[in-house]
Amino acid sequence: MDIKELKNSYKRLKIDIEKRLEEFKLIWLEGNNEDIFIELAFCILTPQSKAKSAWKAITKLKETGLLFYGEEEEIVEYLNIVRFKNTKAKNLVLLRETIKDENGVIIIKEILDKLESPIKMRNWIVKNIRGIGYKEASHFLRNIGFGSKLAILDRHILKNLFKLNVINEIPKTLTAKKYLEIENKMIEFSKKINIKMEHLDFVLWYQEAGEIFK
Repeated sequence: MDIKELKNSYKRLKIDIEKRLEEFKLIWLEGNNEDIFIELAFCILTPQSKAKSAWKAITKLKETGLLFYGEEEEIVEYLNIVRFKNTKAKNLVLLRETIKDENGVIIIKEILDKLESPIKMRNWIVKNIRGIGYKEASHFLRNIGFGSKLAILDRHILKNLFKLNVINEIPKTLTAKKYLEIENKMIEFSKKINIKMEHLDFVLWYQEAGEIFK
């Protein structure tokens, strides 16, 4: 893939991308704490798993009520379609405890609202929520409308950044330092080709996945 092909893909996808991003923004603007929690829980399930499988598992857990009240051993029964189901079941339970107030009420929206910027939000999430790194935190924030300056550096994105010569190699591991370094390169690249960061992510992901999802 070259820049010309990328821009042609963007022309075809732009309307669908904008529609999807508007839907994401409404989750924050019109949604409640449970809606935000669901998006964060989804991103806990995504590492090394298919996004559609993670979302299917979250939907089932939400329908049964186990996402909000279930114990590890109950939740894990619904995670057979994602990798590392035992660890992720534990992380979902810990997530609930991390973002509750003294009365046991989920307050993730209030926590994030006090942090002023997406960068500060991401730093807090990475520091405080088990099972979430920079990629997952960026993914979550994009999915609630705060992704305009964040990169979601999954294997699809990295592969295409390499093809486009934005990066010299695909790193075997992504340290925090390396993640931010590549993110900055992607930001500069988005400016150069005049495609917004949150749009560019979707276009690059589409090249591998063939769809616009979450």
